[in-house]
Order: sequence, then C-alpha cells, then structure tokens
Amino acid sequence: MRIAALYDIHSNLPALEAVVGEIRTLGVDRILVGGDVLLGPMPRETLAYLRDLEIPAAYIRGNCEREVLSVMAGGEPTTVPEQFRSLIHWTAEQLDDEARQFVAGWPLTQKLSFAESEQALFCHASPRDDNEIFTSATPADRVVPMLAGVDAPLVVCGHTHMQFERTIGSTRVVNAGSVGMPWGEPGAYWLLLGPGVERRRTNYDLAAAAARIRETAYPQAEEFAAKNVLQPPAAADMLALLTKASLPPANV
Repeated sequence: MRIAALYDIHSNLPALEAVVGEIRTLGVDRILVGGDVLLGPMPRETLAYLRDLEIPAAYIRGNCEREVLSVMAGGEPTTVPEQFRSLIHWTAEQLDDEARQFVAGWPLTQKLSFAESEQALFCHASPRDDNEIFTSATPADRVVPMLAGVDAPLVVCGHTHMQFERTIGSTRVVNAGSVGMPWGEPGAYWLLLGPGVERRRTNYDLAAAAARIRETAYPQAEEFAAKNVLQPPAAADMLALLTKASLPPANV
C-alpha cells in the first residue's frame, strides 16, 4: 500500500492537478487529504475534482473546513485571523448543500497502514486540535502534550505549510507541507508513504496557474497568485513567525 498525503491545498486547483498527475505515475494506492482543502480561489471546483478522482481517497478536516461549516450553519469564524474571516464567508457562499455534507463527514484524524505493516496517524495540525501550531523549532516539551495518547509510531501533520521531520520521544513526526500555499520555494509539497516516508515537491506551470487564479472571483485572487503561487513568503521568516506563535506568551 502506497499513500500520497496531500495537505493544505487551499483550493489551488492547478497545484492539485499537477500533484495528482505525478501521483498517477507512481503506483499510489490511496490519497489522504489532510485538511484545509478550502480557503482559496477555487473551492467548489477543487472539491468536485477530488470527488471525481479514480484513486481512492480518505479525508481529515482542517481548521478552515471547520470554520466554513460553522458559517454555513449560521455561525461566525472564531479561530482564524481577522483578515481571513471575510474569505471564510465568501467560501461558504460558493458551496452547495452537497459539498457541505461531503466536508462535514471528514473526521479530525485517520489512522492508516502503508507498506506492509507500517502505521501512521494523520491529523491536520496536531492529534488533539485542528488549529494547534508547532514547527521544526518548537521546543519538544511544548509538543509532547500534543501527542499524548498517540499509539502510532508515525504522526503526519500539516497546517504550518512547511515540510519538516523530527522525533518527539518515541514518535516520529513528519509535516507534509502545502500543496497549494507553500512557504519557501514555489511548488506543490506533499508526502509519499510506502515504503518509508518521502518528502516530495512537484513543479508546475506557475504563470499559468496564477493566470487561472486571477480569473476567479476570489476576493484576494491577485494577492494569492502573486504571494502564494509565484513568490511565496520566505521559509525562514515564516518559521520564525510560526515558532513564536507556538510558544506561550511572555510574562509581563
């Protein structure tokens, strides 16, 4: 069994299409979609593309799916920064009831086997919380409680949009990176499991993808094309920012 783990697509359909094209050449048996498919320029089209795939797929939810579902149910987004809340509302308006039912069925975690006997627990941010931040530089003592009760030797996560691998106690943790909204070198990042775990980056036609994104009605289409496709933020800058966010507030 070979599994492709695709995280943080963020409705960047051109990036997803490129990754799936590569996956089809690698004998992948299953796709694990690791949350945050939503909040991006092509939400309706991206969900439809995933549903039509001939490769079997499993899903887990991300914080963006949770927030969109909350808005579709009449609530308000609460755990995303203020500048993204109007985008949550826009995304909710793009989805019909069939899409809502599809996304609402995604669990917080999935445990899957790959290769012959290897097992992994897939979560979006951490096994206990779909919005928890930790990075390659977060102190281990901050991460240990996030993994409490995990009975798999490998945890695969995403959420922070940068690939990394580290060992916390006896648990190996691998971040899949982001297919559609990476930090660092442009491209679409994902994992191939079985045998072992391989961090992958798929190159695709960035200029063509940016043009398609600019043609959408997404309120931040130009910014997404420029800053998330053509020239993403520097990895070092984002690592410093996210690592700081993963630490407790300083005593005043």
